[in-house]
Amino acid sequence: MSELTPEDALRLNVLLAGEIQAIRIDEANMTVLGLSPRGEAAVKLHPTGRSDQYLRRVRELLAGHAIGSPGGYPVYIQRWTRMGQARDKGLDRLLLLGEPEAVVSVAYSNGLTDELARCAWWAMPTADNARRMLERECVVQGQMGKILADYLIEHLPFESEPHIIMDTVRIVLQPGLTDASARQRLWKKATYDNAYYLGFFECMPDDLPEQHAPRADWETQRAKLTPLIGQGNPYARQLERLLSGPGQAFLQTSEEVLRRPENQDVIIALLNAIAAYFSAVRSGTGACRRSVEAALAHAEAVCASNEQPVEVRELLNAVPELAGEIRAMIALACMGAETATPVLALTTASGTLMRKKLEPVITPILHLFATLRGRPFTATTPRRRR
Repeated sequence: MSELTPEDALRLNVLLAGEIQAIRIDEANMTVLGLSPRGEAAVKLHPTGRSDQYLRRVRELLAGHAIGSPGGYPVYIQRWTRMGQARDKGLDRLLLLGEPEAVVSVAYSNGLTDELARCAWWAMPTADNARRMLERECVVQGQMGKILADYLIEHLPFESEPHIIMDTVRIVLQPGLTDASARQRLWKKATYDNAYYLGFFECMPDDLPEQHAPRADWETQRAKLTPLIGQGNPYARQLERLLSGPGQAFLQTSEEVLRRPENQDVIIALLNAIAAYFSAVRSGTGACRRSVEAALAHAEAVCASNEQPVEVRELLNAVPELAGEIRAMIALACMGAETATPVLALTTASGTLMRKKLEPVITPILHLFATLRGRPFTATTPRRRR
């Protein structure tokens, strides 16, 4: 194996003797870059043999300086470090190894700080590292928060996997990372890829960028519901929420996604978003969540039973004309990813074929949405909004 030339060894040792915060190796140009409080420094390498063997010698030198182990970073613990289990102590030393996997372990670590995030980002500016670092509150609130969020938004059009799009939108919508203009641009992209909507559903279901008029009877019904809301009735509060403009916007947008889920990731995320939105009025056992039929039967039983919850009885007495909406609300509270599991467990289909197989799940939910929106159900899919 090629030894380091005396010139390279000297220059690398001089580099490491300074206040180096992170090391990055540009293998294509055979250059070692170092980050310090004064900026960047570079050492151009002059290999005497094969480049890969020479770089191994360079990493041995870096590892010996950083962690006292010339064997370098133990990449075999990759999965462990990606679970955020890297030791919090000595994270700064990992950034001196010139090993991409060591940088990833820092990005995933529970001990990450805003300053470490800055150095890790310099060492390896990738979208996945940005997403993981923005899961730490200290980074979101720090100087790196907006820098990482802006990068993710800029590169989001190049992502094609729905689960990555949903995860990215959810992350950048954390408070303080985006302004109204950026949120509006993200929302418009959902016109062409409805996976974008799911991040909004999770982070701001009652403050979606698209405004919607409340249901026509909202003012009238709100007057009847207000006394119950004041008494802390969760069913009354949820019903008023659904009839309001933000509630109607959530229902309409959810319907758009439900009619055109791209793949299983999208439908699972949507059903979980619906479950979260209606969680305040969830009741019953897990059995009622395993199928649409069980959810509908549970809602019917809750509203018809002599042993119905006091809050439900008070609500039915106050607005008997909304009995259908109350049943729909309770049924949707039972929905979740497990509702579609009996279908999804038997297929890997996506697109049109998946939607066809999911019709027994999707169609009843669309009926419930139509009830809550005060509109007749239609099986046809409206044209997309542009």
